Amino acid sequence: MNAYKPQPDCCDDSSKVVLPINDSAERLSQLAWALAHPARVRIVRLLLNRTSCMCGEIVDEMPLAQSTVSQHLKILKETGLVQGEIDGPRVCYCINKTELAKLKKLVADL
Repeated sequence: MNAYKPQPDCCDDSSKVVLPINDSAERLSQLAWALAHPARVRIVRLLLNRTSCMCGEIVDEMPLAQSTVSQHLKILKETGLVQGEIDGPRVCYCINKTELAKLKKLVADL
């Protein structure tokens, strides 16, 4: 016998608000994807504790191959969370504080 179980008020679909997809939703999803891997979160944390960091210094702090760290840095750069400046044969990385502030605001606005 199927007994009817009423839904709790929190599950009532009548008050559901459908938000349009807009630029802020798109940007938040891009930034969230950039941080969706533990290695990238660790790189961001590392860079937040330093003014700048060479790729080799980041590799020394990570239990990953240099090529893997470079791939994670590339993803972080593509989204704008991290900036890289060429210094001779090396690349010096730092957090893009403007983009980090945008990420914080987008999350807060959820």
